[in-house]
Amino acid sequence: MPTEPDLERGGRGDPEPTRPLRADAQRNRARILAAAESVFAADGIEVPIDVVAEKAGVGIGTVYRHFPTKERLFEAIMIERVSALTVDARARLETGDPRSAFFEFLDYLVSEVLIKRDLISAFAVAGVEFEVVAADAKQELNAAVADLLTAAQDAGTVRTDVTGQIVLSLIGATCMAAKQLHSGSTVDEMLAVLRDGLRANA
Repeated sequence: MPTEPDLERGGRGDPEPTRPLRADAQRNRARILAAAESVFAADGIEVPIDVVAEKAGVGIGTVYRHFPTKERLFEAIMIERVSALTVDARARLETGDPRSAFFEFLDYLVSEVLIKRDLISAFAVAGVEFEVVAADAKQELNAAVADLLTAAQDAGTVRTDVTGQIVLSLIGATCMAAKQLHSGSTVDEMLAVLRDGLRANA
C-alpha cells in the first residue's frame, strides 16, 4: 500500500514510464487493466479510480503512476484488447492447422468485438479515438490477420481474391449490423454466410 508521499510522487500529472517495467510493476499494471475493464464494463466509465484500485488490490497511487488520467487508462485498455487479439491470432497460426485456424479466429474476433462494443462506445463518448490511440496495435493485428489469411489460402481453404483488409472490413460490417440485432442465433447465421462467402469453393 503506497504511502502519502508515494501518492504525491505518482500523482495524476506524472507521465507513464517509457523504460521497461519491473516484474512486479508489470503485474500491477496487468491487474489494474483487468480490474478497470471489468469495473467500467459493469458500472460505466464514471466509476471513480479508487474503485478500480480496490478491485485490482493496489493503492490508488499505484494506479496513477501507471495511468496519470482516466483517459490514459481508457486508452491502455483499448490497446491491450487489440494486442490480445494479435497474440491470439499468432498463437492460432502456430497450431499448424491453417484450415481451421483462420475461421476459428474469425468467429473469436467477432465475438470479442460484440462483447466489448458497449465499452468501446463508452470510451468514444469520453473522447478516446480508437483509430488514433490504437493505430500501432491495430497495424500489428492487421498483419497477424493477413498471415492467418495467407496460410489458409495456401492450404486451399479460403478464396485467393480477398485480402486481410477486406476480411476485417467484412467483420466490422457484420459487427455493426449485429448492434441492431437482439438474437444470438441471427448473428451466427450472419457469420455462417460470411464464412461460406470466404471459402475457396464459394
